[in-house]
Amino acid sequence: MSKITIKNNQPSLFAILLPGILIAATGVGAGDLATASFAGSQLGLAILWAIVIGSVFKLVLTEGLARWQLVTGQSLLEGLAQSLGPAFAWLFLPYLLLWSFFVGSALMSACGVTLHALFPVFDDSTHAKIVFGIISSLVGLGLVLLGGFKLFEKIMAFSIAVMFAVVLVTAALLWPGINGVMQGLLVPGIPDVDGKGIAWTVALIGGVGGTLTILCYGYWIREKNRDSVEHIRTCRIDLATGYLLTAVFGIAMVIIGSQLDLSGKGAGLMVTLANTLEQSLGETGRWLFLIGAFGAVFSSLFGVWQAVPYLFADIYRLFIDRQTGDTAIDTRAWPYRGYLFALAIVPMLGLMVDFKQIQQFYGIVGAAFLPLLAIALLLMNSSRARLGQYRNNWFSQLSLGSTVVFFAGMAWMKWSA
Repeated sequence: MSKITIKNNQPSLFAILLPGILIAATGVGAGDLATASFAGSQLGLAILWAIVIGSVFKLVLTEGLARWQLVTGQSLLEGLAQSLGPAFAWLFLPYLLLWSFFVGSALMSACGVTLHALFPVFDDSTHAKIVFGIISSLVGLGLVLLGGFKLFEKIMAFSIAVMFAVVLVTAALLWPGINGVMQGLLVPGIPDVDGKGIAWTVALIGGVGGTLTILCYGYWIREKNRDSVEHIRTCRIDLATGYLLTAVFGIAMVIIGSQLDLSGKGAGLMVTLANTLEQSLGETGRWLFLIGAFGAVFSSLFGVWQAVPYLFADIYRLFIDRQTGDTAIDTRAWPYRGYLFALAIVPMLGLMVDFKQIQQFYGIVGAAFLPLLAIALLLMNSSRARLGQYRNNWFSQLSLGSTVVFFAGMAWMKWSA
């Protein structure tokens, strides 16, 4: 009698959770490391609640864009393009170009600084940052070109595992006690309201889990062949997992920062943080933290290099080729690969120039992205004609509305202070 083998076509748990893990790995980068640790150092455990709020905001936003795509068959960019016409491309494309340049430069710088701390082979730290930053960018470019989505999945999963393990162990070794942590999580408060408290709280909420990279989730689920309403529940599960990981990571970084006296900002803060940790955890602790920090910044760089060209390719498809419908992005075509090369090369200029004031302006524009996305989802996902039973429920409406109200309230408090 011949033996019959029955193949199990059900996806593994890892395959289900992977897009959410990619969101966490790409969204958690140098900005989250620096902002969370410095905010913890300046404001203490009292702002732990902000990490939770930020993660919930991002979860609701990403679920909304995934639901739109799975019900309508359109990417969110396509829906906005249909609603706003060519004006959308003129508004979105300049923002995408600015975001790509400044974030690309920041990620290269973060990789360069961290690698120099791990391998101090250059006497000049600025020269080391440039060399290591360029190498990191080119390695990321090569991996995207050679490996495709499958290699991307594996490298990102490994990077986030290293990053989370190191950060969580470090937070556990510096554990401040359960009472302070629970109070910071459950009792919202903003220390130093008249000073820098509001600014750091908004930065913490806005920065945790990324901004523009939220839009990339829709392209990742297409790579996983999620293309119908049957996959809404799967997306909710993997997004909940991804943003839970993001929240835990952010909480751990605030705890670490709250136990240390830090100064500085940006990518260089990671080296300061590692050197400060050496006093408490020894040379091994310093090395482990730097390895985890590099896992964070390189996974973020790799994720941006792989995902953001989708956005440009989609804009090109909609406004130059004028294609519509559920059309997958061809990652071998020139719109994707051309933008990938530009993203990996042009921001290298930022390694050699001080863009402090321009980056401050970009930070303001970047902070505006979340409430604008929330407004778009409030309008688009409330359509009974387009989404039917999958339109926004009361919880989605309340959460999206709260996102807009929160950032508007923080802006008013900041400007009226």
